[in-house]
Amino acid sequence: IDIYRSARLATVYITSTAVRRDFFFQPVASQSLGSGFLINDAGFILTNHHVISGSSRIQVTLSDQTQYYARLLDSDRSDDLALIKINPKKKVEFLRLGDSDHLQVGQKVLAIGNPFGLEGTLTVGVVSSIGRKIDSESDQQLEGMIQTDAAINGGNSGGPLLDSNGSVIGINTAILGRTNIGIGFALPVRSEEHTSE
Repeated sequence: IDIYRSARLATVYITSTAVRRDFFFQPVASQSLGSGFLINDAGFILTNHHVISGSSRIQVTLSDQTQYYARLLDSDRSDDLALIKINPKKKVEFLRLGDSDHLQVGQKVLAIGNPFGLEGTLTVGVVSSIGRKIDSESDQQLEGMIQTDAAINGGNSGGPLLDSNGSVIGINTAILGRTNIGIGFALPVRSEEHTSE
């Protein structure tokens, strides 16, 4: 409960708007929904690449319903990862990044996000497996994924997967099929020491 109370404040709701052409080549705006989380008090937010891909406008809603437009700082399609930024006008809560290198199957995990637009939803489960390979929405193969039975659905993408200390050990990314069947996947978060090797 305590982890949820603090982590929910740092988890955001992302609406990305993209303009595409219809059959008659007329511009049509389409929206995709997802999640993200603040990683510092300067307004830096981690999410999935597929949440903001092709967007002309990214809107971020904080837990108190304050809304900001975000700008894209960097995006990695191959790892389905993106970094965006807002300019907060007040103090914001943020999450600390953990290390997935020492995860064990059976370990308890918590997922927070906005499935189907239902903001601030908490689901709980365990690490079902580690080191999985899956195909992403952009037909890239994602390696080293964390498999969990914590319910993950559309709109959860980009949200944090937390350990029982409240540290982010993964970024909720994908499910098998159109709805949750107890098989969800998260991008692993690794320590700076591991990533610098």
